[in-house]
Order: sequence, then structure tokens, then C-alpha cells
Amino acid sequence: MVVNRNRQNTVKIIGGSWKRKNIFFYDSDGLRPSLNRIRDILFNWLGQDLSYKKCLDLFAGSGVLGFESLSRNAESCSLVEKNKLNALNLTNNKKNLNAENAFIINSTAETFLQNNNESFDIIFYDPPFSMINPDLLLNEIKKHLKPEGVIYFETNQQYLGSEFKILKNSKAGKVYFYLLQ
Repeated sequence: MVVNRNRQNTVKIIGGSWKRKNIFFYDSDGLRPSLNRIRDILFNWLGQDLSYKKCLDLFAGSGVLGFESLSRNAESCSLVEKNKLNALNLTNNKKNLNAENAFIINSTAETFLQNNNESFDIIFYDPPFSMINPDLLLNEIKKHLKPEGVIYFETNQQYLGSEFKILKNSKAGKVYFYLLQ
């Protein structure tokens, strides 16, 4: 597959104070923003108001999950993205939205988790579908979850692990998504 890295795409925030605002991103390998219908279900699960919630968006890509949480009053969101161009684009979206409580980190998810000691209420974990075994990183993610915190996990394979309780789950096309605790 040939990726046109010069083509700018948009995805709209679907709820909160930035509803209908565009998030801009460039095509890159593995980047696929969560579909509107999936985000709608997710934020119905989480509740529309995320006040006082500290969020982490691993494999941020377009950043739509992180910015969507901030649009719904999240206290803060750290957006971790290893691709330098995507991280720069996240910074531009942060400026366009005046999202002072968005923290853009240009790093791999693994390095961020190893070097960070913060805990989060909500962790968005939406790795590229090309990741061989996305379940392996869940144990490291667990260390950064507050006691009543949840992990949103989006993948192209069924989650069969037992280390988390599945609070909610659904499927849209070939995408499985879960709310884990």
C-alpha cells in the first residue's frame, strides 16, 4: 500500500464544547481514526462529561480520542505519538483548538510507559492493527491506571485475556472495542 503523506485529512469532533470542529491529520502507515459511530458508543459508555478525569491517549495518531475527551471537559489528556509528523500535527490541532490541557509527547508508547509514573482515569489504547500482539502492552498500561480507572481498547482481534474485567464491548465491521477495568 502506498501512503500519500502529503494529503491532509480531517475528522470531526462529535461532542462537547468543540463539537463539529475539525481535527487535521496526514495519512501514515497504521493511522485510522476511530469511526464516529464507535466514538459515539464509547462516550456514551464513559459519560458525556469527563470533568476531573485525567486521560492518556496512547498511539494517538490523529488525536481524535484525546481531543474528544478534552471537548467533554476532561481535566487533561496526554497524547503519545511516535511519528514525528503526526506529533507536530497534534501540536497544531492543540493550538487550533486552544487546548491548553493537551500534552503532546513524541515517543513510543512503550518508552512513555516505562519512563512515566503518572496514573490516569481513562487510557485510550488504540494501537495499529499491524501490531502482532496488542494484549502484551496491557500489563504495562495497567500500572498507569487509577484504581477505578478504565482502558478503552480498540483492536482488530477479539480480546481473550483474563487480567481485566470487560465492562462493555461491541464490534463494528472488523473492529472490536472494549471498556476494560
